[in-house]
Amino acid sequence: MNMFLVGGVAVFLILLLGAYNGLVGKRNQVDNIFATVDALLKKRFDLVPNLIASVQQYMKHEAQTLTDITRLRSTGLPDADIAASNQLDRTLRSIRINMEAYPQLRASENFQNLDRSLNEIEEQLSAGRRAFNAAVTDYNNSCDMFPTNIVAGLFGFKRRALFEVTAAERANPDVKSLFKTP
Repeated sequence: MNMFLVGGVAVFLILLLGAYNGLVGKRNQVDNIFATVDALLKKRFDLVPNLIASVQQYMKHEAQTLTDITRLRSTGLPDADIAASNQLDRTLRSIRINMEAYPQLRASENFQNLDRSLNEIEEQLSAGRRAFNAAVTDYNNSCDMFPTNIVAGLFGFKRRALFEVTAAERANPDVKSLFKTP
């Protein structure tokens, strides 16, 4: 009888250890992917002063947009501050739409290089966000599903937030406003 009890306890401990290690691995994967996205966000923030310098001479009347971008860049992105990233996304979209009115700027080689770099970073960010959301979903499923949810509760594993699109970004764009002349 003691042998069965010892065997049962041993199996239970092995399952507990496996569940715990699985949760730790998934949590670390989420942290690793977020760090990658965070590095890309910093890289994008570092491009902003160059973009501003290229655009300032053409966009004197767009001073508020440029001020907003500078303010966002100077505040930095604290860990997990997804809201600041979303705000910078909206501001950069606004400046890109406004730049359509400046063909000389769009023809500038310096601006074209910056624009290509920004497009590349945006594509990497999009891929990083998808990878992050997939890793968070996998981790959250482990925190919620039986039997790992018991281990998650015992050891304090908490659900993580996904990168989500804001309500403003879900709305259909007002195409008419994009074709207004300055």
